[in-house]
Amino acid sequence: MRPEPLVHVFLVSFPGHGHVNPLLRLGKRLASKGLLVTLSTPKFFGEQMAKTDNLDTDKPIPVGDGFVRFEFFHDGWDEDDTRRVIFDQYMHQLELVGKQEVTAMLKKHAEQNRPVACLINNPFITWAADLAESLGIPSALLWVQSCACFATYYHYHRGSVPFPSETDPEIDVQLPSMPVLKHDQVPSCLHPSTVHTFLRTLILSPFKKLEKPFCVLMDTFEELELEIVEYMSKFCPIKTVGPLFKHNQVTDTKADECIEWLDSKPASSVMYISFGTVVYLKQEQVDEIVHALLATGIPFLWVMKPPPKWSGLRLHALPQGFLEKVGDNGKVVQWSPQERVLTHPSVSCFVSHCGWNSTMEALSSGVPIVAFPQWGDQVTNAVYLVDVFKTGVRICCGEAGNRIIPKEEVEKCFREATMGPKASKLKINALKWKAAADAAVVDGGSSDTNIQAFIDAVKKRGTSTITNHPNIDADGMNSANW
Repeated sequence: MRPEPLVHVFLVSFPGHGHVNPLLRLGKRLASKGLLVTLSTPKFFGEQMAKTDNLDTDKPIPVGDGFVRFEFFHDGWDEDDTRRVIFDQYMHQLELVGKQEVTAMLKKHAEQNRPVACLINNPFITWAADLAESLGIPSALLWVQSCACFATYYHYHRGSVPFPSETDPEIDVQLPSMPVLKHDQVPSCLHPSTVHTFLRTLILSPFKKLEKPFCVLMDTFEELELEIVEYMSKFCPIKTVGPLFKHNQVTDTKADECIEWLDSKPASSVMYISFGTVVYLKQEQVDEIVHALLATGIPFLWVMKPPPKWSGLRLHALPQGFLEKVGDNGKVVQWSPQERVLTHPSVSCFVSHCGWNSTMEALSSGVPIVAFPQWGDQVTNAVYLVDVFKTGVRICCGEAGNRIIPKEEVEKCFREATMGPKASKLKINALKWKAAADAAVVDGGSSDTNIQAFIDAVKKRGTSTITNHPNIDADGMNSANW
């Protein structure tokens, strides 16, 4: 007797590490529970990802009781086309070509007896929800920022509370179930002075279509943002499924220069410094950090990545003799296995730009943060890390401050986060959130329960077939049945 084909879920991602990584983590979790998961993103990025992460994208990868497979599509431009750096131009191209390419894939899968039961997209690919609707396929959204930021964008889009404006640029923002946000603590793309106006349009696009996905999956956990999750669930069906990286936490034991160096250091002695894949500090700010490190003598591991090739920025320079002065007390690298680093017993704190992926990884690993936000949701995440979760100290409020943070202020924050009674309190709080994150993802935990409920709902549609008629019965796939 032939086994029943696995229920098929199709993931469509914007080509960026902060988007693909959480979606792939979700895909692995779904596959582990017996689903067939296909991840699709533009070919140029998919091939880069496969090379960087040593992935075999040519065949399905067994994960638990299911499989993850990859299916990339051409975005219509050559691999080295520089127009991709013009964000609004590329997003138009991606939607134009992506709709055609993904539609063809979905129809092909139906013809090959593996119809897609659900399509999941992330926020910058909202056209995928339109596409799914036109084919009668239920869709869901994976939100890759905090629920607090989701609520902030929601209220901004609806105009339900005053936000900073051209006429009143410095007002405080009071949102339900959230702390007061000062004008420079709301996501920076919402501020009237932002240069990222297209990013604002893009990040708000899901809120124009919240009726289309049957649920919003969030890479957070209930216990972390309980009040705001409960409040926002009144307006749309939210299911917390994070921390997604915890579901697939790296158990890799192969040799790595960062880990080998950390192995030689005492417990809770090393400050880990990394500003993610997008943020690139000014050279003047790097210089101030260098002087603060020399003044404190704190051991450090600093990920100093090169600038994007298209940016025209220069590679950061370290002062002559700096590395000789610090000797084995410090290590500078261009890349690190961050998940492994944050769980290493030698790491005491994390100097971070406060992107949501890094925020979740730090909280879930029990590591305090020195908050060094720059723009976007980072400034809001920093508020929560410092004032709500109480696991961080704040160096700055982001690019709105328009200043270089001097070495004296940087040094003060480094000492607060690593020495004395405040550092001890930060660590206690961080370990509390680690325990809560661990509990959320184990069998029967809040996030595990939500993922299983999502899978059960998808399985009710597992025998669906693609049709060109949009009005297929979607019984079992609406929020009322959760």
